[in-house]
Amino acid sequence: MLLSDLLKQSLDTATLECWQRERTATPIRAFAVRLHSAGLSLRETEAVLRLLGVELSFQAIFQWVHRLSDSLSNPPKAKPRRVAVDETAIKINGEWPWMYAAIDLDTKLVLDATLFKRHGTNPAAAFLFGLAEKHDLSDAVFLVDQFSYRTALARLGLNSRVDYTDRNLIEKWFQTLRMRVDWFHNSWVGSRLSVRRWISMFVHYYNVHRPHQALGGRTPAQEVS
Repeated sequence: MLLSDLLKQSLDTATLECWQRERTATPIRAFAVRLHSAGLSLRETEAVLRLLGVELSFQAIFQWVHRLSDSLSNPPKAKPRRVAVDETAIKINGEWPWMYAAIDLDTKLVLDATLFKRHGTNPAAAFLFGLAEKHDLSDAVFLVDQFSYRTALARLGLNSRVDYTDRNLIEKWFQTLRMRVDWFHNSWVGSRLSVRRWISMFVHYYNVHRPHQALGGRTPAQEVS
């Protein structure tokens, strides 16, 4: 993404309520958060701002990131036809919680991403139940890579098909997520709430601000609307 586009999007978010009652100018805060969401660490974001003549601590940027994440809405309501769902273990401050995620393969929209302490049929069913509350899954077929999901899907009356090829999108998304976790997990200091907030930010960035080549340069949120 061009720097000019990044700055413009930062200005576009300057009216968000979460930016009120701050001493630092709103476009600077929005720009810093967007840099962090796009892949820079907190200290790298601090260094970029310093090059632009803005002296701020990475702790201040950390607070802005979490304040914005608290104000973000859920992904736009979708009616997907093909949903890839999977889970992966993520190392966070020495622990290994499990991330469950679902992606609409046609619009590339991340439908949901949730952390659980463990993996198995019950967490999978809980994740799918939450997914059904947020989106219209009446026509959806879930593409999975193992039969263990069948029990969780059957509990909710959802259709599924074991598929090892069309699910590449969610595998790539997990790879990107794990890369970001490797960069940022030292800043979370063991706070599971902080992790969930950052995941909300990452999902929002992926859905709303990150253009997809497969979508002709559009974002998943634009494709759904």
